Amino acid sequence: MFNFTQLMFLMMLILSSLITISATSWIGMWMGMEMNLMAFIPLISKSKNKKSSQAMITYFLIQSISSITFLFSVLISKFIMISPNFMNDAANLLLMISLLIKLGAAPFHMWLPEMMTNLNWMEIFILSTWQKMAPMYVLSNIFNSKLIISVMLSAIIGAIGGINTSSMRKIMAYSSINHMSWILIIMMSQSQWYSYLMLYSIMMLIVCSTFYQNNFLFMNQVMNNESTMTKLTISSMMLSMGGMPPFIGFLPKWIALQSMINNQMLIIMIIMIMMSMLTLFYYMRMMSSMMLFYSTSYKWMYKNKNMNNYMLLILNLNLPMFSILSFF
Repeated sequence: MFNFTQLMFLMMLILSSLITISATSWIGMWMGMEMNLMAFIPLISKSKNKKSSQAMITYFLIQSISSITFLFSVLISKFIMISPNFMNDAANLLLMISLLIKLGAAPFHMWLPEMMTNLNWMEIFILSTWQKMAPMYVLSNIFNSKLIISVMLSAIIGAIGGINTSSMRKIMAYSSINHMSWILIIMMSQSQWYSYLMLYSIMMLIVCSTFYQNNFLFMNQVMNNESTMTKLTISSMMLSMGGMPPFIGFLPKWIALQSMINNQMLIIMIIMIMMSMLTLFYYMRMMSSMMLFYSTSYKWMYKNKNMNNYMLLILNLNLPMFSILSFF
């Protein structure tokens, strides 16, 4: 449960993102993102242990470098107000790099997997969803053809990075990097990238809530769980995160594929699909091991006996139908 101090910083986190989105100048956006940084650090430093302190310092240093680069790119440009003819090429590139660092997109992703291993599941959810909203909005106000390099690298690294790890938090970090490539490619085609982010946030909420309730940190903990309902819920979530129809995770990728087809990005689309199949591979590897492996659970495992798993499974199965109907 949140205490008053944590609730105050959480409200500040939401407010700072709204300030960034509603700002009419680049300096206003910068101030909003700085407020967001100052609000998120206390939320990840509430646990007085070494890992929490390491995550806090890592996040502060990375975001500070990004903020300095962002401010420098604005100051060397001729435009203070938001303009489609923003800056020269050098300033435009610097601004894009600063935002990619904030987002943890490749090739500036190195800090993200290691940091996520030092966070709990609710902090991972906030970092993977809400913390991406403001930088993505700022990035959507500029256009740079070099962004396609980050799209391709994020798709490849996000797919390959999660294959050879047993840490659930690292797997979700590389999955986040892969999903980032899909959001960026939608953004490049001037489509509704926020629809993808919203659906991805719903998926992450279901995944992180289940892992948080069951205290899952590593793959062997998931396999050793003896609850059939928990295994079924996690299996459906993994298929959804991999984009397997008819789960909710297929819908945002369907939107992205339609956008790429309309903009004749066929070669990029093929590469993205191939990398998405790799991410689906390590999800299905975990799912198959979990369903075939049986053992008694250990004493330190948390056994969930309430109805939350049933509710999450129903949501994961039924939400795609309601989402598709909303388009008509």
